[in-house]
Amino acid sequence: MLTLRGLTKKYGAKTAVDDLSLEVVPGRITGFLGPNGAGKSTTMRMIMGLDRPTRGTALVGGKPYAELTHPLRVVGALLDARAAHPRRTAHAHLLAMARSNGIPARRVPEVLDAVGLGEVAGSRAGSFSLGMAQRLDIAAALLGDPEVLLLDEPVNGLDPDGVLWVRSFLRSLAAEGRTVFLSSHLMSEMELTADRLVVIGRGRLLADGPVADVVAAGTRRTVRVRGPEHGGIALLADRLTAQGAEVTRPAPDELSVSGVPLERVGDLAHEARVHLYELRAVQASLEEAYMRLTSQSVEYAQRRTDETAGV
Repeated sequence: MLTLRGLTKKYGAKTAVDDLSLEVVPGRITGFLGPNGAGKSTTMRMIMGLDRPTRGTALVGGKPYAELTHPLRVVGALLDARAAHPRRTAHAHLLAMARSNGIPARRVPEVLDAVGLGEVAGSRAGSFSLGMAQRLDIAAALLGDPEVLLLDEPVNGLDPDGVLWVRSFLRSLAAEGRTVFLSSHLMSEMELTADRLVVIGRGRLLADGPVADVVAAGTRRTVRVRGPEHGGIALLADRLTAQGAEVTRPAPDELSVSGVPLERVGDLAHEARVHLYELRAVQASLEEAYMRLTSQSVEYAQRRTDETAGV
């Protein structure tokens, strides 16, 4: 388990992480989301003891990382791609890590096979593609058979087969009762992979809960209505507006309705004798929820000016 209590990191006048408290529990994949500059990497570095908190605590299995007797056996991390020395082979890189941490050498071929690099164990890390380097870093994180996995953008550089492999692999690790804490900017992949989401912006907690709850909290439920163009849709739009609904008309034969339940839309259409082709609730996406939740927390928002508008 990972436990953060009032975790804060300041760099001079800038606050990178601001009073962050949460628990990341075993048996689930917890996604960690936030815009660039939100404090995700800083948070992970403080968990790993690479950055010292200004105040607050970050505990791994109830202890600060620096106090772990065998850290690689407790937490495995992927924080920087291509962490291996480019002139070392994949096998030599992992063997050096194993020997320095009291891990049996037999564990090296096991994790290389697990990530699909068994056949290139004797190749130098510098010759690896970004996707292969990611697999090697995941192998390093798994080397000590840890209880906790801390992974920053693990699917970066992977092809679709590799992304699917990471998703399935992480699910199998969580099913074994491990704690998996995963950051990514790929909303669609996070929606498919994570069980729970933690969203931060400007270092502060914005949302924490099951994926479905975070999506529901960050979006407004809408109803899509489609019917004949000859007056019926316009009449229904007027009736819905009178009921306090927010109505837009994306197309002449279509309405997008929020603020009124689907059942009430159907009742109003029936009362007005409006024939419909389609009436359904629109499933919101994690991307939409994320954009709403973080809209006031984007540090590097694009600004259009007269000078840049034509670029």
